Amino acid sequence: QVHLVESGGGLVQAGGSLRLSCAASGSSFRIADMAWYRQAPGKQRELVASITNSASTNYADSVKGRFTISRDNTKKTVYLQMNSLKPEDTAVYYCNLNIMMRTYWGQGTQVTVSS
Repeated sequence: QVHLVESGGGLVQAGGSLRLSCAASGSSFRIADMAWYRQAPGKQRELVASITNSASTNYADSVKGRFTISRDNTKKTVYLQMNSLKPEDTAVYYCNLNIMMRTYWGQGTQVTVSS
């Protein structure tokens, strides 16, 4: 079983930065693919960024050049560095882990960007 715990969300002014963290339990983190999703009120959950077990990354067009996803396998943690935040980045951010055709989700962390 895998348990994911996100942290680092909060309230920030437009143009500011936040760093989200997602700590995973279990012994298979090193071979898992990880991702960050977000869901704004009234909208569908969308992929923000992903990182494979070989550290290949992918980003939504809306965050390219502003967000960076990274992982530390020794700490079993994935990060999302968010810079130049915009009000439209306001959402609940969810950590996602995929391994052996199974998907796990964290509980989410709120990010609010004020204008």
